[in-house]
Amino acid sequence: MTTQLNAANLNLLDPQIHVPKYDRQKVGQSIMHVGVGGFHRAHQALYTDDLFNQGGDPRWGYCGVGLLKHDSRMRDVMISQDCLYTLVERSLEGDKARIIGSIVNFLLGPDDPQKVIEQMASPQTRIVSLTITEGGYYIDQSTGDLDEKNPDIQYDLAHPHEPRCSFGYLLEALDRRRTRGLSPFTLMSCDNIQSNGEVAKKMLTAFAELRDPVFRNWLAANCIFPNSMVDRITPATTDEHRTLVKEKFKIDDGWPVMTESFKQWVIEDHFLQGRPAWELVGAQMTTDVLPYEKMKLRLLNASHQALCYIGMLLGYQLVHETMGNRDIRRLVEKMMDDEVTPLLDEVPGVDLADYKRTLIERFANPAIRDQLSRIGIYGSSGIPKFVLPSIKEQLQRGGPIKLLSFTVASWFRYLNGLDESGKEMPMLDPMAQTLRERVKAAGKDARQLLGMRDVFSEELANSPAFVKQVGDTLQSFYEEGARSTLVKSLA
Repeated sequence: MTTQLNAANLNLLDPQIHVPKYDRQKVGQSIMHVGVGGFHRAHQALYTDDLFNQGGDPRWGYCGVGLLKHDSRMRDVMISQDCLYTLVERSLEGDKARIIGSIVNFLLGPDDPQKVIEQMASPQTRIVSLTITEGGYYIDQSTGDLDEKNPDIQYDLAHPHEPRCSFGYLLEALDRRRTRGLSPFTLMSCDNIQSNGEVAKKMLTAFAELRDPVFRNWLAANCIFPNSMVDRITPATTDEHRTLVKEKFKIDDGWPVMTESFKQWVIEDHFLQGRPAWELVGAQMTTDVLPYEKMKLRLLNASHQALCYIGMLLGYQLVHETMGNRDIRRLVEKMMDDEVTPLLDEVPGVDLADYKRTLIERFANPAIRDQLSRIGIYGSSGIPKFVLPSIKEQLQRGGPIKLLSFTVASWFRYLNGLDESGKEMPMLDPMAQTLRERVKAAGKDARQLLGMRDVFSEELANSPAFVKQVGDTLQSFYEEGARSTLVKSLA
């Protein structure tokens, strides 16, 4: 017999399942979080739940915000469960389940945009945090500036009081605070973008400039955008996960979250109206996030890109299965050691050799069952953020780029759509249709593919060394196959 997850039924759950020890009726909504996916619920919401269980200030609870129409399913599940959900930490030692209670409300923008905007504009909201993925920042990859021509941006400029995109909501709420004489909320990005706070500030300020230069000046002078680095592997929730929670823990939960035991959060301690004492539950507050985030993005996220496309080309579906291939494992280790580590600064309190060993263990964890298709969703934005910066630095210093270039070439080959056996591969990239059209037109011509200005800068596209390395590798993919090309690249 299973128990439907909600506040009234918490006392019916197995006593070994950790449930909130605090009074959720007293938890406030000082933080609004946009993008309540699995990662936020496995990471920031968990840290805050830990803090509340230790007697932390209950004002700092979360109101979750969904701004996409398909977020309605998440809204329905969360509201039906009193915003409670099951978090399962999976390791070789077994699965451990707990119930997270730090999210106490969920609002859906398409249902009632004004309700979302008014709560953001309310004095009770002190922090708005974001996990909206790299694509949600509207960055023009060819310039690094705001993509002003994006249809979402254009729509919200034409309809500032009825926005559709996250930036439109944020600007309208901040403008209402400005006109009401209120201080802005602190805006904290928790996305995998280097200097994510600075990027959020740059893009939002540019958007505000298009809307109203006076408002832009107020925002630039008053709003705070702390940088942060987040890390926890969190696969997308599947029906298999729902069944596991129901059968193993006897909990009927419409949207549980699976995650690994490892987690890390480094935060620039720069907040306008206070913050939770996250440092009491393992977060690291610092004055400089850059060394930590550069380490994570260039090692973990770039390695994910490296194993992802070659893995799918060879017919794998899950990360741990891919890491069972000795050549792919060597590709990841060698790329990290030879081509990325020499570019990293010393990271306070971190042994890089140990960090890399831990990454390999995390990738190889069979309990997580992380999907390659999840990692490959944002190749068009992930490659520029995680892989290309290291290539650019190595070119400037005359260093090796063979395996980083292999990663780019494997992405190009993946965009062809069929794996080595002729089976269609999942392609969920928002630019999928455009990318496939370009690959079909370019064929094996790497130079033409590197001319995609929304992915590659002119500097990289015109680098003879980079063009030749990617071109030769891509040619090998088509003529010799993925397995042979992988082996040859490791020689």
